[in-house]
Amino acid sequence: MANLTLTGILEKMTGKDKDFRYMATSDLLNELNRDNFKADADLEVKLSNIIIQQLDDVAGDVSGLAVKCLAPLVKKISDARVVDMTNKLCEKLLNGKDQHRDIASIALKTIVAEVATQTLAQSILSSILPQLIHGITAPQSSSGLLANGFSALPFPQVTSTEIKCECLDILCDILHKFGSLMASEHEQLLGALLSQLSSNQASVRKKTVSCIASLASSLSDDLLAKATVEVVQNLRNKGAKSEMCRTNIQMIGALSRAVGYRFGPHLSDTVPVLINYCTSASENDEELREYSLQALESFLLRCPRDISSYCDEILHLTLEYLSYDPNFTDNMEEDTDDESLEEEEEDESANEYTDDEDVSWKVRRAAAKCLAALIVSRPEMLAKLYEEACPKLIERFKEREENVKASQNDLSMDVFNTFIELLRQTGNVTKGQIDINELSPRWLLKQEVPKIIKSINRQLREKSIKTKVGAFSVLKELVVVLPDCLTDHIGSLIPGIEKALNDKTSTSNLKIEALIFTRLVLASHSPSVFHPYVKALSSPVLSAVGERYYKVTAEALRVCGELVRVVRPNIEGTGFDFKPYVRPIYNAIMSRLTNQDQDQEVKECAITCMGLVVSTFGDNLKAELPACLPVLVDRMGNEITRLTAVKAFAVIAASPLQIDLSCVLEQVITELTAFLRKANRPLRQATLGTLNSLIVAYGDKIGSSAYEVIIIELSTLISDSDLHMTALALELCCTLMSDKRSSSVIGLAVRNKVLPQALTLIKSSLLQGQALSALQNFFAALVYSENTSFDALLDSLLSSAKPSPQAGGVAKQALYSIAQCVAVLCLAAGDQKYASTVKMLTEILKVDSSTNSAKQHLALLCLGEIGRRKDLSSHPHIENIVIESFQSPFEEIKSAASYALGNIAVGNLSKYLPFILDQIDNQQKKQYLLLHSLKEVIVRQSVDKAEFQDSSVEKILKLLFNHCESEEEGVRNVVAECLGKIALIEPAKLVPALKVRTTSPAAFTRATVVIAVKYSVVERPEKIDEIIYPEISSFLMLIKDDDRHVRRAAVLALSTFAHNKPNLIKGLLPELLPLLYDQTIVKQELIRTVDLGPFKHVVDDGLELRKAAFECVDTLLDSCLDQVNPSSFIVPYLRSGLDDHYDVKMPCHLILSKLSEKCPSAVLAVLDSLVDPLLKTINFKPKPDAVKQEVDRNEDMIRSALRAIASLNRISGGDCSLKFKNLMHEISKSPALWDKYYSIRNE
Repeated sequence: MANLTLTGILEKMTGKDKDFRYMATSDLLNELNRDNFKADADLEVKLSNIIIQQLDDVAGDVSGLAVKCLAPLVKKISDARVVDMTNKLCEKLLNGKDQHRDIASIALKTIVAEVATQTLAQSILSSILPQLIHGITAPQSSSGLLANGFSALPFPQVTSTEIKCECLDILCDILHKFGSLMASEHEQLLGALLSQLSSNQASVRKKTVSCIASLASSLSDDLLAKATVEVVQNLRNKGAKSEMCRTNIQMIGALSRAVGYRFGPHLSDTVPVLINYCTSASENDEELREYSLQALESFLLRCPRDISSYCDEILHLTLEYLSYDPNFTDNMEEDTDDESLEEEEEDESANEYTDDEDVSWKVRRAAAKCLAALIVSRPEMLAKLYEEACPKLIERFKEREENVKASQNDLSMDVFNTFIELLRQTGNVTKGQIDINELSPRWLLKQEVPKIIKSINRQLREKSIKTKVGAFSVLKELVVVLPDCLTDHIGSLIPGIEKALNDKTSTSNLKIEALIFTRLVLASHSPSVFHPYVKALSSPVLSAVGERYYKVTAEALRVCGELVRVVRPNIEGTGFDFKPYVRPIYNAIMSRLTNQDQDQEVKECAITCMGLVVSTFGDNLKAELPACLPVLVDRMGNEITRLTAVKAFAVIAASPLQIDLSCVLEQVITELTAFLRKANRPLRQATLGTLNSLIVAYGDKIGSSAYEVIIIELSTLISDSDLHMTALALELCCTLMSDKRSSSVIGLAVRNKVLPQALTLIKSSLLQGQALSALQNFFAALVYSENTSFDALLDSLLSSAKPSPQAGGVAKQALYSIAQCVAVLCLAAGDQKYASTVKMLTEILKVDSSTNSAKQHLALLCLGEIGRRKDLSSHPHIENIVIESFQSPFEEIKSAASYALGNIAVGNLSKYLPFILDQIDNQQKKQYLLLHSLKEVIVRQSVDKAEFQDSSVEKILKLLFNHCESEEEGVRNVVAECLGKIALIEPAKLVPALKVRTTSPAAFTRATVVIAVKYSVVERPEKIDEIIYPEISSFLMLIKDDDRHVRRAAVLALSTFAHNKPNLIKGLLPELLPLLYDQTIVKQELIRTVDLGPFKHVVDDGLELRKAAFECVDTLLDSCLDQVNPSSFIVPYLRSGLDDHYDVKMPCHLILSKLSEKCPSAVLAVLDSLVDPLLKTINFKPKPDAVKQEVDRNEDMIRSALRAIASLNRISGGDCSLKFKNLMHEISKSPALWDKYYSIRNE
């Protein structure tokens, strides 16, 4: 039936009426697109012939439809028919009439695009390649045959330019899609194409460049070298025409973009030639300079390692051409920025040379982009860039505006964008750093701020909207990188902001940029800075709130929020009269708040802003509150705006003005209580915070029945599955209980609903931080509430530590949590209860210290926690009772006793510290445990910033240094931690003492002092920082030590410095990094074979050192990226790490992911060499008899490698690597790997 239909369609397609033919072709297209369409051999022939015939139809719309029919037809007919069709189309293209050539070309491109199988592609290529090559290379007069092995096919004797261009277009498509299938023809193709670079026709040369670029990505290195050598040879030809030079320079740029890092080895030949052309080209040959700079830009981005030696030269070149303007002399004096530029407009008709003929702006644009590439790819050159490039860029902000065309307008944007890249790179490199020296990029930027502002102000007075948008973009980035840098310049910027917001010619885009900058600058500077300018600022901002375009309105509302804070930074008053601004701000926001038919973003901004207005100006808006607050309550009832409204009420409740909420309070509490049942997590979190603020501020106006309902609702939120929510719920519960009017009903509700949940939570091993702190406060508050028995609570807590038959024993972490809650409970209950509890706990210890009971364990931990908070010296011999537990045969009990003794000593140092020191000297067997007790004392003192007596310090140091050489690693680690933490308390004594021991003959001592330094480096600023700064190299240079333990200690210390105090080590990194990289290499001398009788076991003693070294590099990439040269690290060090042991591969995958994001060009440059180890990792199969642990480890390893591969795949330009393409193909072929990769990619 289908064939009968088709026969009818085919008949109509040959009819005389063009409408019939059009409808029939349309019907055929519909038939071909059906999934169930099938054609026999005869029908295939008919279909292919008639569609080829229809391509020549005189009616353009019929031939257009016929082209559309080709796409589905190619998939539905045999390969032989497709090849036959391509031959016929080729014949038409080369020998057909001129009017049919275009449609034949489009048809061929359509077929090429639709070919899906390699076999069909091979058949088509072998058939049409010879014809296309001849079409490209045939001269004006030629024998009809090719002398290249394809002589069987007749060819036209002449080839017109149009035919050449069409053949090149089609060949470009073929090469792009199937370049790798034609390896045997590559040399012949390359020869044919290179010859066309010298064609007299510019269109032929242009298309040849694209064709060679498409071919280059699949060329072998030898052929790529051949192509490059020939192009460079052409460039070195002194007598070459200017247009030929331009083509060859374009060719170099296109090759670089096509093959990426593979072009690196040829830079030594090409870069000097390009730089020479740039400087020696004739004055009117701007395109030649432009193409040279574009090629250099490509090299910088794609070959970072090989271009390193030319970076300085390229920098000077870009700076020279950034201001290249041979047809213009800038006579304007620097200080004329206050003059009106309008006066300078003159009639330019007198000038013979107009801007329309001037294309020097293209050179300046190419130079700006090349400089941007240099900034992005060379973070280590930042200081030099500030010194040399920054002044030039600021100078170029004033790109001349005479008769400004769109092109020159874009150029000023390119200059702005280049400067923004410089600012961003400064932000990336100096994240979290202080401007400690005059070489810091941030410090250098700060010195340039006045010049930047002066130049930017000039741009803000220009007529061009695009220029003003660019100027605000620069300002915005400047405030992000240097938050407080505009304090002295606000006054000069205000007119520019006003003009941008008030000018009738301003676009929405300009207003948004101006508002975003205003918001950022208001948020990042001191309010007093803006007080003189509030009047000038508020008027345009408030009128922007009334704008029609929602994005402008939303941004204006955000600015209003910042303006409110600036106008009245604190309630006490700052001497600034804010009252004139209260009503205008309120009215502007209220009109938006009450308007229903507007964008959600505007609604949310209006709600947030009104919350700020009420909380800041509430005492001046008493008459307006009854109208405003119900609107906010109404927004709480709307699902879209309720979260924002809840947060707004939190802001109002926290206001020191004690805003009168009586008209809506009851309704708000009811709504909020209902929200605690909602599934929306952010809403529940915000609700708990808002309820807490409301009860603190308005508890006396809320009924106890409402409290009871809240307690019932919040009890369901307490669990270890969401500890943040739990902490908020417990804090709210404490607030409810601490209310003086809390009735016994509330106490009962808490005991019945919340306490059981709390006792379940305390057994969780996940409990920590804010949630644990809130739980302790909850138990303390519970003791104070009515009708709650201390003894019952204590019993409940102690009982929760008992092992249950269902769940087994309680986790170790849970015992610590229970002990802390017991201690808080005892101290809250008063001296009598605390004393009886301590007595009861000591009795437990006396009863039977030989059993490994949770009761014993908990009793020790409880004594420790109570002792830390309160002096236990009134309980005689408590230290001896605790130390008895050191004899226990169970490790947990011994560890708990050590913890308890240390913490008890914290409560009364003068009594218990000498006891511990004496015991360490006299009790050799208990030394390790006693050192742990000492560590508890020292760590607590360093955290609490307390100080020891001098005599105690001397004793402790003598004792610790005596144990530096202990054979037991555990003892050495404890000693190191003790020394490090004492160094925080007494740095002047400790740093010299530690430094002296870096030259000790005993390796263990050297390692211990370096680890001690590691423990002394904490995130917060400490007085040790300035004392240790000059001495750091003494410790870190032990990375060269002969002993592996010492080297590993130095690597760990370097890693800690890099994480916590990167500024202290930046100056040492040039010397340290090569030594660190050396630690990542497998050292054969550290690998030994242990003979275990029936089999031999290989032990790699260097494994831990290599793992630590790679982890250190990972940390350095976060904090000291400008010091790390990624190109020299990736190969060979990271490359060998990717092929190392499991423990080393994992950090290497993380580093690779990080480098892919932060330094993509450096990774691209060596991508091929990274593929093999990654492929080996993802294809590794464990032995059939491998245990589950090994299988799981291998799964983790594969996922880790796939995560790194996903990061590599996100780099633009990665498709230049055939090896990487094949790796992705391998992954997509394996369902198991593809599923893992897909889930990782979407994480």
